[in-house]
Amino acid sequence: MAIDLEPSWLKVLQGEFEKDYMIKLKKFLKHEKDAGYKIYPKGADIFNAFKKTPFDGLKVVILGQDPYHGVNQAHGLSFSVQKSITPPPSLKNIYKELATDIPGFTIPNHGDLTEWAEQGVLLLNATLTVRDSSPASHQKKGWEEFTDQVIKTISDKKEGIVFILWGAYAQAKAELIDKSKHFIIKSPHPSPFSADRGFFGSRPFSKTNEILVKEGKEPIDWQIH
Repeated sequence: MAIDLEPSWLKVLQGEFEKDYMIKLKKFLKHEKDAGYKIYPKGADIFNAFKKTPFDGLKVVILGQDPYHGVNQAHGLSFSVQKSITPPPSLKNIYKELATDIPGFTIPNHGDLTEWAEQGVLLLNATLTVRDSSPASHQKKGWEEFTDQVIKTISDKKEGIVFILWGAYAQAKAELIDKSKHFIIKSPHPSPFSADRGFFGSRPFSKTNEILVKEGKEPIDWQIH
């Protein structure tokens, strides 16, 4: 596992890669690979969220749980899939909400959210790898410790960040965030199992932009091209 982080992230997270949990995690991933399992996303994309969204330009965090576990889906950004892949159900629901929340938003024909990441939206999964066709297979192996540290680091070292937490799993991470200097937007998860229970109509995207404008920051252009 090559540690390929953008320099402003490396500066604040460098120490994590020497810790015991990370050394164990690297051994686990090597063992998975040696055993012949296919791991997603590919090695070069594992830290994609950090490459596309520098720490210095961070404005918003959208927290997911696991990478997608199907062929060519995951590419290191939560909820996002590679351009050639049909958007999964949760992402389709995110697009539906955008179409009612953001005037003029048109639903794109792909699910690659890189344009958000490049504007300062950290698309962070709690677990950064998964075994092919085996959801949750890399949970509790060390990734959560790393991504919890990422959230704490953002909370400690930044101000005025908008955290979008969908569903109970993401909302449990609110305890890592200093609410006196950051903003938290919560709703049910966009999954088909829960979207009708309050995700639809929650308007997270326009709320985020209202906060950013009040904070003197450029709003996000949510339209995917």
